Amino acid sequence: MSLSQITPSLFLGAADAPLNRALLTRKGITLVINATLSHSCPTFPGVESVRVAVADLPTARLGEHFDRVAARIHNNRAGGTLVHCAAGMSRSPALIMAYLMRYKGVTLCQAHHWVRQSRPYIRINAGFWDQLLDYERRLYGRNTVKVAAPLEMPKTPKMVPRNSLRDCPKSPRLSRFRQ
Repeated sequence: MSLSQITPSLFLGAADAPLNRALLTRKGITLVINATLSHSCPTFPGVESVRVAVADLPTARLGEHFDRVAARIHNNRAGGTLVHCAAGMSRSPALIMAYLMRYKGVTLCQAHHWVRQSRPYIRINAGFWDQLLDYERRLYGRNTVKVAAPLEMPKTPKMVPRNSLRDCPKSPRLSRFRQ
């Protein structure tokens, strides 16, 4: 059961976290934001569930939910909030970073650092990064993070025919072994 505390009342987790009623009660969680397509939203008394039905694909439009989810987290006065996706590595951290920018006044760079402090193994997909960059630019008029272009994969070298290896020059180091 992996649950990371981001603020005193905000938690980040994977799909198994909201299934544990005792954990939700112990942490005072009254709002669960489920950022998955297929994982269930359990119903417990006193716990509200909100689904953000977005796939973990770079082409998915998670950014359309940033303002709505951030407002729900901010306005949850009844208790704590758990934001989760399947593994707690891409969708849910991106939603939490958007909340931190919007309501805690931090930059994207600071929000990323904040979330990584609590959950070091987050891996936000490239499409969500682009959407977070757009969101930061919309909020602050500038970006504090630069995302490097993907590296081009080197072309696979062609196989050298076996008989052409004999044409290679002799290595001075190996010459003493060939005698």
